[in-house]
Amino acid sequence: MSPALAARRPLIAGIACALGAGMLWGLVFVVPLMLPEYPPAMLSFGRYLGFGVIALLLAWSDRARLLRLQRRDWRTAFELALVGNILYYLFLASAIQLADAPLPTMLIGTLPIVIAIVANFGSDALPWRRLLPSLAVMMTGIILVNQHEMASLGMQRNADDHYLGALLALAAVAAWTWYPVRNSRWLHQRPEIGPGTWALAQGLATLPLAAIGMAGAGVWLGGGFDYPLGPEPMRYLGLMLTLGLCASWLGTLLWNRASQLLPTALSGQLIVFETLAAFTYAFVWRGTLPGASALLGIALLVAGVVLGVRAFRAV
Repeated sequence: MSPALAARRPLIAGIACALGAGMLWGLVFVVPLMLPEYPPAMLSFGRYLGFGVIALLLAWSDRARLLRLQRRDWRTAFELALVGNILYYLFLASAIQLADAPLPTMLIGTLPIVIAIVANFGSDALPWRRLLPSLAVMMTGIILVNQHEMASLGMQRNADDHYLGALLALAAVAAWTWYPVRNSRWLHQRPEIGPGTWALAQGLATLPLAAIGMAGAGVWLGGGFDYPLGPEPMRYLGLMLTLGLCASWLGTLLWNRASQLLPTALSGQLIVFETLAAFTYAFVWRGTLPGASALLGIALLVAGVVLGVRAFRAV
C-alpha cells in the first residue's frame, strides 16, 4: 500500500462510517409516515426506550469496557443522552405539531452548516477560505430541497403557533449542534473509549430518561390515545425496536467511529447524509420522484460534501 493511500485510510473510513450513520438516521424521518396515528412523543420515547433496552441487552458482552468508564464519562453520556436525544426530539416533535413540517424541516436542514461553523472554532480549525465554498454550495442545496418540500406540503397554522414552532425548531437546532460537537471532542479527549462502548453507554444513559418520558407521555395524553402501544401494537413495537437497533445503537456506533477518525468540522458537514437519506426514503415511501429543484438541490448537497472532503484531504 502506498504511503498516500495509507494516510487517506482514516479519512475514507470516517466518511464511510458517517455515510452509514446518515443512512440509518434517515429512517427516523420516514417511520412517522408509517405510523400516522401515533403522537410524536410516543414515537420519540418509544425509539429511545428501544435504544435503551437494546443497550441493556448488549451491555453484558461489553461489561469489562463499560466498567472501566470513569464518572466523568458517565456524566457526559447522560448529558449527551438528555440534550442530543430526549430534548432534541421533544423540541422537534413539538415544533412540527405547532408549525407543521416544512418550517422545522427547513431549519433542521441547516444543521450541517451550523455544526461545521461551530466546530471550526475548535483546535482543529480549517482556514475559513477553504471551508466556506463547501458550506455555500451545501446551503444552496438545502434551500432548494426545502423549498420543494415546503411547496409540496403547504403550511396552515396561525401566527402564534407558527412563531412558537419556529422557536422550538431553533431550540432543536441548538441541541443537535451541541451534541455532535461535544460528542466528537469528548471522543478525541478519550481515544481509549471504543465507539461501540460509547454507544452502549449513551443507550444505558438514555434508558431511564426515556422511561420517565414515556410515563409522562401517558399522563399527558390521557384517554385520547390507546396508551401505551396504540392502535397497531405489533407494528409500533417492531418499528420502535428497529429504530432503537438501527438508527440509535448502530447509527451512534458508526457516528462515534466517524467522530474519532475525522476533524469535527468535517464530520459536522457529513450530517448532510442524514438529510439526503431522509428525502430519499420519503420519496420512495410516497412513490414519487423529486422535482427539478429538489434534484438540483440534492446534486448541490453531494457536491458540497465532495468539496468539504477535498478541503480537509489537502490539510
